[in-house]
Amino acid sequence: MGSDRATPVVDLESVRAVCAGCSIQELCLPYGLDKDDLEQLDRIIERKRPLAAGELAYAEGDPFRALFAVRSGVLKTYLLEAEGEEHITGFHFPGELVGLDAISGGIHACSARALDTTSLCEIPFDRLDDLAGRIGGLRQQLFRLMSREIHQDDRERRNQAQAVADPRLAAFLLDVSGRLSKLGFSATTFRLKISNRDLANYLGLAPETVSRLFRRFRERGLATVQSKEVRIHDPERLRALARSLEE
Repeated sequence: MGSDRATPVVDLESVRAVCAGCSIQELCLPYGLDKDDLEQLDRIIERKRPLAAGELAYAEGDPFRALFAVRSGVLKTYLLEAEGEEHITGFHFPGELVGLDAISGGIHACSARALDTTSLCEIPFDRLDDLAGRIGGLRQQLFRLMSREIHQDDRERRNQAQAVADPRLAAFLLDVSGRLSKLGFSATTFRLKISNRDLANYLGLAPETVSRLFRRFRERGLATVQSKEVRIHDPERLRALARSLEE
């Protein structure tokens, strides 16, 4: 599917679009496995009922039993601070796995909550681990996924530590654009079912600052947001702005 695909609405319709476009093995699981291996893997995956907006996939402190692949919708992961405030650690889109950080400790270190109607595939870890012991490529892919998550976390921490707000928002929009475009969606037009309050929490900004940044991006011809639809008008200038985080 090309990049001129219609704007993805992250809802139940996206389940059919994502699965029809790439199938379960291309959604979140290893490439290069043969047909028999993929069939074994597919048999252990449980398709759960969709979560409504606000429902938890798992809570901080829950025993770790499974990984979750996002089929449609979006999840936020967050920690609860001592005073009960949320500290958002990430947003997770179709084709991504969540729960990898709980493998070492055996409990979930954060909570994962649906921001929209969200469909998940649940992958019981004990069965996955057993299968990975028999399928070498599967274990290698799990290591790659964990490495990618560590790299993503490090990059996000660096971005959030920067004092200048504009590059942080630019880097975030480009990150979401890249993640969705890997599924065949448009890289320049997409729905972002994330509130300004949650986005501000994640970026370490005030909600009014996020609103002001979006107005500034519109005035500069970089990007516009209307009714949660993001349109990136000048990707190259947006990339240049985001690159200033690294300088």
